[in-house]
Amino acid sequence: MTQPLWQKSDSKVDARIMRFLAGNDVILDREFFLHDIEASKAHVEGLANIGVVSGDECAGLLRELDALAVDFSSGSFVLDDRFEDGHSAIEARLTERLGDAGRRVHTGRSRNDQILVATRLWLKEKLGTLETLCREIAGVCIERAAGDSVPMPGYTHIQRAVVSSTGMWFAAFAEAFVDNALRARQAFDWIDANPLGTAAGYGVNVALDREHTTSRLGFARMQVSPIYAQLSRGKFEMAALDAVGTALLDTRRLAWDLSLFTTAEFDFVSLPGEYTTGSSIMPNKRNPDVVELLRASYAAVAAARTEIEQLLSLPSGYQRDLQFSKGSLYHGFTNGLAALELLPDLLARMEWKAERMRAAIEPAMYATDVAIEQAVAGVPFRDAYRAAAETAASAGDGRTPESSLAARVSPGAGYDLRLDALRARLTRS
Repeated sequence: MTQPLWQKSDSKVDARIMRFLAGNDVILDREFFLHDIEASKAHVEGLANIGVVSGDECAGLLRELDALAVDFSSGSFVLDDRFEDGHSAIEARLTERLGDAGRRVHTGRSRNDQILVATRLWLKEKLGTLETLCREIAGVCIERAAGDSVPMPGYTHIQRAVVSSTGMWFAAFAEAFVDNALRARQAFDWIDANPLGTAAGYGVNVALDREHTTSRLGFARMQVSPIYAQLSRGKFEMAALDAVGTALLDTRRLAWDLSLFTTAEFDFVSLPGEYTTGSSIMPNKRNPDVVELLRASYAAVAAARTEIEQLLSLPSGYQRDLQFSKGSLYHGFTNGLAALELLPDLLARMEWKAERMRAAIEPAMYATDVAIEQAVAGVPFRDAYRAAAETAASAGDGRTPESSLAARVSPGAGYDLRLDALRARLTRS
């Protein structure tokens, strides 16, 4: 391993302690490395703006940082256990190539604000992806709701309750994911603040060009208080994970529905073949494994959020405990986004079994419609309710699922799908 950045003498560092201190940092930093390089470029430019590095030194540092990014992306430079972390690797490379200019690059910054800005840039990228996925899922659901909607049972307590439709089912998740896209954007806007220049949490005695780094890195604003920059670590990560978790909570309920609807007992849905797997022992089985793992995906995000929350039982200022938050953040987002990436195609290609759903609609499922119609005609609702309960077995006489839905799910009725309003919200968001 190269000499740690914080090493102040030639005394040896216990290898076991170094392994414990480094943990998985150098592996996890591969995820944030390109963002760290980009932030380093902005920092170098800022140092040049205030005369800490010369124009020639700035040009050389920027050239070598670009070369390092290319080498890392191509695999010719590997971030491995030669280095304590990604920050050490950047400085070691620049020093190797440029000598004193490389040694000057860390002026005015700490690994504390270095990891803050790298993870903040990474989070903005991931939250942008989250918003895009939620919008795509919502769009698929809107189009399928507007398509060939067919009647199906609506359930409460997993018991047949009223007549519903596939359009109503898709519209529900369309609205959910419009909200989820908005939640992702809100989280993005909240964390869109530049911590670079706050150093170890107390600033530095040099007039860093923080306006330049804020603009150069595409942040909407800077974090003003150096102490708060450290306090925000973990807090902002939890907010971002909350946004992923919100989308995955809806995914979990959607997946639960599909898990039930694909059973032989329901048999309402047929999934595309690649979303099912065979049993290793039972030749007759095709299992909805993808749907079941979609249902499970929220757990990884919830665990990541909980781990970070438990780390934050800390006083103000930087504490090394926060190093553990990187792994939680990475695993939570990686698992969450991988699940959401599958939903648009799955929802676009799943097929409803119209005959099976229509056969599951029982006469008693019209009883609520009967009671409300009588109440509108002047019968006190509780009396109409009791009368409908007594005649529930024949409540469907003379009715069809389509006529029941038309009475409730059409413009001017008590409820309609309002898909144009959902489309407008999706466009505005």
